[in-house]
Amino acid sequence: MAGNSTKEQGKEMLAYFFQGFSLGLAAASQPGPFQAYLLGRSLQLGWRRALPAALAPLVSDGPIILLVVLVLSQVPQWLLRSLAIAGGLFIVFLAVQTLHTWRNYKPLQPAVEAPKQSILQAALMNALSPNPYIFWSLVGGPILLRGWQQSPTNGIGFLLGMYLMLVSGNAGLIVLFSSARGLGARFSRGMLAFSGLALLGFALYQFFHLP
Repeated sequence: MAGNSTKEQGKEMLAYFFQGFSLGLAAASQPGPFQAYLLGRSLQLGWRRALPAALAPLVSDGPIILLVVLVLSQVPQWLLRSLAIAGGLFIVFLAVQTLHTWRNYKPLQPAVEAPKQSILQAALMNALSPNPYIFWSLVGGPILLRGWQQSPTNGIGFLLGMYLMLVSGNAGLIVLFSSARGLGARFSRGMLAFSGLALLGFALYQFFHLP
């Protein structure tokens, strides 16, 4: 009995890990201010000096996650279910937006002031943006809270999957941007297509696993 319980817990943790992994892939592949920042640093400083910037989400997201999860832990179950539904719809929106960007892909341009910015400034820019608050309120927060309530290992698995993919994806973009612009553009476009389809699949999973 104990062995079966352990296996079930392992399967649950892997499920949460891959949910986080899929969302981290989508976050790393979507063009935005932070990706422009990474591009500018990699082109002008080289990948070795630009690589620490890939860790910026680890600096900025911690307080946001803590704040959102503390708030969500106090709300009633029906509101969590409503947020999960809204989160699923938001993921569908992100998937459509990602596939639209893939279809009309244009290479990302480096941010003009990127070389002058530090990793802490990039983290502050991310923390002051509404995007991480929206994401963690509608998508990441409810999933993390649900997983943590089932078992802390599920919540940890979700965070590990997401930030493993997000940080490694950002690092990969830095190396590609620095070494080969053409390869970087093709790789980025491929990541957009894959992440858009992954998001659609994840949205279906979200709807079938409402709290």
